[in-house]
Amino acid sequence: MCADQRVSLERVRDAIEYARVCPGPRHRCPYLPTRTARHLALRIGPSQPGLYGSLLELNFRRSGSVIYRPACDGCQECRAIRVPVARFQSNRVQRRCSKKNCDLSIDIAPPAPTAEKARLYRSYINRRHGSDTDHPWLDFCRFVCESPVQTFEVSYRLANRLVAVGVIDVEPAALSTVYCYFDPDERARSLGVFNVLRMIEECRQRGIPQLYLGYYIRDCSKMNYKSGFRPHELLGTDGRWHES
Repeated sequence: MCADQRVSLERVRDAIEYARVCPGPRHRCPYLPTRTARHLALRIGPSQPGLYGSLLELNFRRSGSVIYRPACDGCQECRAIRVPVARFQSNRVQRRCSKKNCDLSIDIAPPAPTAEKARLYRSYINRRHGSDTDHPWLDFCRFVCESPVQTFEVSYRLANRLVAVGVIDVEPAALSTVYCYFDPDERARSLGVFNVLRMIEECRQRGIPQLYLGYYIRDCSKMNYKSGFRPHELLGTDGRWHES
């Protein structure tokens, strides 16, 4: 990290501490069901490039218009994970995944809710996560389109059929994978893994050095697959990045 970025990071950290933002109420942890969770949440307006990058460095993530990080009592399992793009080397399983999905067409565009995407999203959350919403269209539009940072969507199609969508945030020094939803009937394609591989390549094409993958949680199978992208760096409880 260069000196100017370090000053920016320290200023953002100091501003959060000065604002004395308190964590929200406890709720059931979606990743470790025997535990409860709390989040420290922020809302920021459209911001200059680099601000969200500093928040990523401080273990924050984005969901819709909310920037958040875990603030759980007695638990620090949610750690940011990122891939240093220049040194990434795919393994045999990942290369097979790329080959398996070479028949997909890929389109990158600004976020835009459509009925087709909403159907895919609802099928994904219902069948993969066993959840539903009372207002699925409104929730979907907020999730896809409300972003205070530069964001794009990656649409993956098999012939003309939409099979996956990745939501990606853009910073000068990083891309961040916000979410990927896909057709549960196409699970053999490992589309979540393929989305990461495609975004590593996108980073290379744009000259962006880091790809953030969200949180790594060792004891959660839905989150610990991210450790398969090597080398990777985990944000430690000491606030430093540790390579694995």
